[in-house]
Amino acid sequence: MAVCLPDTQDDTPSIPIKLTRVGVTGVKKLLQLERTNKRPIILLPTFDAFVDLPNDQKGVHMSRNPEAISEVLETVAKDSTVDVESLCAKIVDCMMTKHEYAKRVEISMTTDFMFMRESPVTKNKTQEMAKLIAKAVGLRDDDGTVSIRKSIGAEVIGMTVCPCAQESVKESDKNKLLEFLDEETTQKVLDTVTFASHNQRGVGTLLMEVPEDKIVKAEDFIDIIETAMSSPVCELLKRPDENATVLNAHRKPVFVEDCVRNMMEKIANKYSDFPDDTLITARQENHESIHRHNAFAEKVTTMGELKEELNIQ
Repeated sequence: MAVCLPDTQDDTPSIPIKLTRVGVTGVKKLLQLERTNKRPIILLPTFDAFVDLPNDQKGVHMSRNPEAISEVLETVAKDSTVDVESLCAKIVDCMMTKHEYAKRVEISMTTDFMFMRESPVTKNKTQEMAKLIAKAVGLRDDDGTVSIRKSIGAEVIGMTVCPCAQESVKESDKNKLLEFLDEETTQKVLDTVTFASHNQRGVGTLLMEVPEDKIVKAEDFIDIIETAMSSPVCELLKRPDENATVLNAHRKPVFVEDCVRNMMEKIANKYSDFPDDTLITARQENHESIHRHNAFAEKVTTMGELKEELNIQ
């Protein structure tokens, strides 16, 4: 005979305060995404799932969050048309049903994502890792109508070269060259030689909302983030590859601010047909080599505001 256990979550709290986000973090699941005429993608994502809590309810039904994640993963296991941001949207929809008191539901997912790369000179194939990010937020109106907005993003490691230090080195070397060369010859040297600077390991992050009728590929985001920096990095580099990577990076020095601006410009040009209220976040953190601190820059905007800033019609 089943024992009926008390449901204390529905009790009235002693302090009637509404909570913004309550839920679970660090839920790990195995996810296999089927692809037409291609090998499936195997991911091990980590989910965070939250709902808001009204001031007249003591607690959320916490187990319903991982339960919703598991149920949705089971239903999409054989579906080759589902992308990760739509997967998150489906989980939000399921959580909205399970948490009938919730006005806002949020799910976020992060996972390692492997992509193939060729080294710049020897063309050796190598497996590279990025971080794939997906998110969905659901809002319930007073009349019970639920609207869900989903986002896709990526976090990629690259290399940046400091423009300020490079100009200082160039000016110092120019003065030394002028001690024994004429100005014309000195200028030829300056135009030919690649000058040293200090480097950073850059971590670029890009997150953008995706309308229902649009598709965004994670590989495109990886390319946008990498090309916003001085150079991509590669797991396997032979000596000619190392030489090419260093030279190419020093020919394209960028500040942390430049990286964010570069990402935003590329996003605006590539996805200019997205709705004006599409939310975009670009973030760059550079791990300094000559300082103990890191450099950071970020921009949060909408597509409409971004296109207006860049004068894109």
